[in-house]
Amino acid sequence: MTDDALRALVPRVLAVLVRRGNDFAAAEDALQEALLEAHQSWPAHSPDDPFRWLVAVATRKLIDTYRSETARRRREDATLLEPEPGRTEQADDTLLLLFLCCHPELSPASAIALTLRAVGGLTTKEIADAFLVPEATMAQRISRRRGRCPARRSPVPPTSPSCCACST
Repeated sequence: MTDDALRALVPRVLAVLVRRGNDFAAAEDALQEALLEAHQSWPAHSPDDPFRWLVAVATRKLIDTYRSETARRRREDATLLEPEPGRTEQADDTLLLLFLCCHPELSPASAIALTLRAVGGLTTKEIADAFLVPEATMAQRISRRRGRCPARRSPVPPTSPSCCACST
C-alpha cells in the first residue's frame, strides 16, 4: 500500500474511533500507534482490508490505554485510602531479655547459659564448650530453663544480687 493511500485512510479511521465515543486526542494517539505497527508489519504481511485493520489495531490500542489508566487510578486510589503508617517502636529490648534470663528463680549456671544464648547470641555448642558439657546436655538445660523464665514483661530488674551472670 502506498503512503498516499494510507494517508487517505487516516481521517476515516479517526472518524470511526471518535464516533465510537473515544476522546479525540486518545483516538489520535491510538491511530498513530496503529500506523507505526502498520509500517513495521505491512511490508511483510499486507492485510486484505487496510481500513478495517487500522480500525481494529487502533481500537485495541485504545482499550489497552483505557485498561492501563483504570488500573493506575485504582492503584492510586488504593494508596490514598491506606492509613498512614504508625510510629514503630525503636526500643532496645536487650536489657529486658537480660532481666528475664537472670530471674531469681533460675540457678546462676542456668541464668548464665540462658543469657549467653538469648542475649549473647552464642550457639548451644559454644555454650556447652564453655561449660565443658556435651552439647545435648546443654540443649536440654537451656530448653528446661527457658520454660521457667517468667513470661511477663516487667521493666523492673530482679532484686536478688545473685541472679545475674555478672555477680557470680
